[in-house]
This record gives sequence, structure tokens and C-alpha cells, in this order.
Amino acid sequence: MPLNLPMILTWIRIVLIPLVVGVYFLPDTVLPVHLQNWVGAWIFIVAAITDAFDGYLARRWNQTSAFGAFLDPVADKLMVGAALIILVDLGRIGPFIALIIIGREITISALREWMASIGARNSVAVNWLGKLKTIAQMVAIPMLLVNEPVLGIDMRLLGMLLIYVAAVLTVWSMCYYLMKAWPEIRARS
Repeated sequence: MPLNLPMILTWIRIVLIPLVVGVYFLPDTVLPVHLQNWVGAWIFIVAAITDAFDGYLARRWNQTSAFGAFLDPVADKLMVGAALIILVDLGRIGPFIALIIIGREITISALREWMASIGARNSVAVNWLGKLKTIAQMVAIPMLLVNEPVLGIDMRLLGMLLIYVAAVLTVWSMCYYLMKAWPEIRARS
């Protein structure tokens, strides 16, 4: 496994996942709920920033690797999944929204793995729709973790709107990827 800055950023994201979760299990006497929300949101934001940079730097500096290409999306899915489970536990989103998003991630990851095994991975490569879905999630989740007005902006309301947008984009992008893979699925059924 090559150890370079892009890979270190991916590992940092993985290490931050239990920290985001752990913040919300601290007793109120150690960290009041208000601070749990802010600390959790900032840890998530730092993790999201590492997600934005690791792949970019790996490509720019020609430091890509098969292991990095595997680990990066796994780290993303774990980070988003953990945050969604926290939000469900806190009653800030419904379980159906989390199920849609997490279910899509599992489905598309499995689809990409299968398509790669038959030599057709490029037909389900990430496109603009998947990137837009990711941006909506990465903006909505910290807003929902903060869960209070900031500079007069209702973060909870804006976060809810964005998580619904993310859920719609999640279903849309899943349908898109399945349609792209459908010829291969049909040919091998």
C-alpha cells in the first residue's frame, strides 16, 4: 500500500468516522448537546473536505493506486452511513431517508464490483448526477448535525430540504446506473 498524501487523507476520513459517532454518545456533563452538534458537524466537514481532496490530489500528482481506488469510496460510504444513522438516532431524519441513501450506496457498490468483474466497469463510472448527489449529502448532513439557526438561517430546515434533494438524486442516480448496466445484466441473465 503506497503511503502518500491522498492515501493519508483517506485514512484520516476513516479515523474521523468513530469520532463523529462518539461525540454523540458523550454524556451531557462532558459535552453539552449544543457542543456535541457543533463538534460532530465540524468533524464531518473536515472528513468531507478530505474526500474532496484525496482523489483530486491522487490524480493530479499521479499517485493513484488500486487500493486507493477501492478504499476511497468505502470511506465515503462509511462516513455518510454513520452520519445518517446518528441523524436517525437523534430523530433528525426518518429511517426511510437513511435506508434510501444507504441502500443505494450498497446497491451501486455491488453493481460496480460486478461490472468490474466482467470487464465493463466504465459503463457505470461516476457521472455528474452521482457527484451532485454527493454534494447535496455532504452539505445537508452537517446542517442537520448542527440542528440550529446560524446567522438567522434555519440549518435544520435547509438541511431537511437538501437531504430530500439528496434522496431524490440518490434514486435518480441509481436508476441511471442500473439503466447503463442493463444491457450487461440482460446479456448475462
